Amino acid sequence: MPSLLIRQTPTKLYVFVLSIAFISVATAQTPKPEKADVKVETIAPRSEDVTTLDGIIKAFYETISGPKGQPRQWARDRTLYIPDMRFVSLEIRDGKPHAEIMDHQTYVDRTDAFFVSQGFYEREIHRVTKSFGNLTHIFSTYEMRQTPDGPITGRGINSIQLFYDGKRWWIVSAVWDDERSDNPIPQEFLP
Repeated sequence: MPSLLIRQTPTKLYVFVLSIAFISVATAQTPKPEKADVKVETIAPRSEDVTTLDGIIKAFYETISGPKGQPRQWARDRTLYIPDMRFVSLEIRDGKPHAEIMDHQTYVDRTDAFFVSQGFYEREIHRVTKSFGNLTHIFSTYEMRQTPDGPITGRGINSIQLFYDGKRWWIVSAVWDDERSDNPIPQEFLP
């Protein structure tokens, strides 16, 4: 490396040094990939969770719901999904639509502390199901609360894609958007 610097003209050397400094600052400000903070064990799926659409959707909501201080059922939750599944959270950032894409571990790491520290219950209130062959799409309207009977803190729609392999159901992806004043839930997705 020193021989490279010696051959540079002062202007080129200055630009080179500034470039390295800029890259160093940019790299230092780039968030590091998140590590797996929450250990999720590998377990066998419960038959009642994966043999019917009702069972897998019930488990989808049960595994993330619970009171303040109670660990979530992440091992059971992981059994519901194909290995390369994706969660996509749709939100508004800086006034523009944004899709936050996560694998299962990233979702767990980003939500676990909040769910456990605040208490979190998500409950399905309406479902629209469409199927073709081994593919099923479910629009599952939900409401959120911090306690089972507490006030509703939010609502939205989960768009869940599922695959039936001849023996069991698998969730392939789950995309959701929360209801907002400028994004009310359409009547067709309400009870």
